Amino acid sequence: MVSTLTERKHTPGVEGVEYVPELKKFYTSNAHDDTIGVVDLRQMKVIKKLKTASKPDGSTYAVPFHKLYVSDERGKAVAIVDVQKDELVGTVRFDSETGMPQYDPVARKVYVNLQDQNIFAVIDPVTDKVVGRYPVGQCKGNHGMALDPEHHRAFLACEENNLMTVFDLDKHAPIAFLPLADGPDVIKFDAGLGRIYVACYSGALSVFHQDDPDHYRKLEDFRVQHAVHSLAIDSKAHRVYTPEQEEDGKPVARMVVYEAVAVP
Repeated sequence: MVSTLTERKHTPGVEGVEYVPELKKFYTSNAHDDTIGVVDLRQMKVIKKLKTASKPDGSTYAVPFHKLYVSDERGKAVAIVDVQKDELVGTVRFDSETGMPQYDPVARKVYVNLQDQNIFAVIDPVTDKVVGRYPVGQCKGNHGMALDPEHHRAFLACEENNLMTVFDLDKHAPIAFLPLADGPDVIKFDAGLGRIYVACYSGALSVFHQDDPDHYRKLEDFRVQHAVHSLAIDSKAHRVYTPEQEEDGKPVARMVVYEAVAVP
């Protein structure tokens, strides 16, 4: 397993993981040594490390372009990796720390949060040039991001003022703001249920429902352990996976799985 002590020392301070299924590899954002780790699942080992500027964080894979886009958060940049060569092939620089990037398979664009400026930026993966920058309104510190490509919506987790912002990708403008629990980080969308989940460091999953692309409502702040700030969604089984690092203030290392409950 990749989680052995031998491999963990090569991926220190992992902040993000991106899987590239056709190559049987995944890529880790290693914040403690400012590298991107390339992990070959056939060999079950780290086969290469790519140096970034400062604190690589979230990442997204643009499948048709065979490129991985990694938020180099404190380096105020997005690093671009050619996954066929496992080489850094470009860097997009900004005047802001960068939050979560996401690839939109419908628009064929890469979106990235500029969290110091409260800006939603658009990168064209054909040229790797920035082709748009749009303000996100009341949202302050837009860090986490999830997409609903079918309805042309982005969901932003605003960590400075605890808001979930719905951003219209056609109008390039926010259309809804809903309150979050304290400390929002990773946000995910289950399209089958029309449900949005936000992991909040204070000890909650904030849960929202998409009634239609223009209307949203909060369902609850579901209590979890303190410091849960990441999650993953199984959109077929409608399960939510949350890694826990504390239990009542004591260190743990475990994954908790939740089943979604239907609501009216």
